[in-house]
Amino acid sequence: MAKTDFYELLGVSKSADDKELKKAYRKLAMKYHPDKNPGDKTAEEKFKEAAEAYEVLSDPDKRARYDRYGHDGVNSQFGGGRGGATMEDIFSQFGDVFGGGGSPFDSFFGGSTGRQRSNDGQRGSNLRIKAALTLEEIGNGVSKKIKVKKQVECKICDGSGAKDASSVKTCGTCSGSGYVRQVKQTFLGAMQTTTSCPTCGGSGKMVTANCNSCKGAGRVMDEEIVQIDIPAGVEEGMQLSMRGKGNAGKNGGPAGDLLISIEEKPHENFTRDGQNIVNDLFINFADAALGISVEVPTLDGRVKIKIPAGTQGGKIFRLRGKGIPSIQDYGKGDQLIHVNIWTPKNLNKEEKAMMEKMKSMPNFKPNPGKDEKGFFEKMKDYFN
Repeated sequence: MAKTDFYELLGVSKSADDKELKKAYRKLAMKYHPDKNPGDKTAEEKFKEAAEAYEVLSDPDKRARYDRYGHDGVNSQFGGGRGGATMEDIFSQFGDVFGGGGSPFDSFFGGSTGRQRSNDGQRGSNLRIKAALTLEEIGNGVSKKIKVKKQVECKICDGSGAKDASSVKTCGTCSGSGYVRQVKQTFLGAMQTTTSCPTCGGSGKMVTANCNSCKGAGRVMDEEIVQIDIPAGVEEGMQLSMRGKGNAGKNGGPAGDLLISIEEKPHENFTRDGQNIVNDLFINFADAALGISVEVPTLDGRVKIKIPAGTQGGKIFRLRGKGIPSIQDYGKGDQLIHVNIWTPKNLNKEEKAMMEKMKSMPNFKPNPGKDEKGFFEKMKDYFN
């Protein structure tokens, strides 16, 4: 079943700004919130769909990929889409939209919804790295192992930040819940709000003695080998995301994401134009006049092509399916071979005499036919 367009799902135009997106998402989140629709699986799915749409459209990189490639541009390979995200994930991710706390109803209506969530620590920051790829790697897809220096969970304390098990106690302020409730009198009556515990920072626990290795942070600097599976067809500037492969969280919090920016290495033979690749073939005047079979490079190795007799300079030959595949699996581009007639720069006496004799012959006088287009007309035919 085809997924609903994210703009249509949120009820906004493609030019909607951040303020409009947030307002639209909050409206849907309030309508389909599971606390307001207990046991309603349909409402829960709509709530998750709204979160997925907002996650993509509120992120400039993901939004640009979505506008260009649709849902395929923000699938799991690119870090887009929430897939099997839980309600806890969504509340944690979009606390700023809901105004803080665990549930949007806690901040909008002041009442407790019965949803108590212990804050497991501070989320780790995202990491950004660059992956420089050859056209061959882009054309076929590639799996790379990259050494990343980052913050990882402390192995001594398992991320708790405590010296040992006896160095952790339940927070006395919130009794381990991670949240405290306050009642305020308003013109509507008593309003109850839920906020993170100021004593334990929402963890529900207090560390009495810090781990000697991480000094209580629950994480240390180290190097990790990360395997990145890059799909065929990526482009310069495209960003992939690996969820949970960034810096480890503080005090047991979730890890950030690893963001991989794609770079294309200059190629010795080819220039890329979208899904097509273009290369120049130089042949001499005699081969152009008489015809010749030559080997040309492709991304998959060398192949032999036939240059027919009478080939003119600027002729473009097409090798279908020898270009770059679509990242959306819509087929492959072509390889375009631009023929150049090589003109010798230095001639000896004998060669000059031969050329003088040939240039006066009738067949050597330029006489282009109507079907022999100029260079710009040829390029227009191939690229439009």
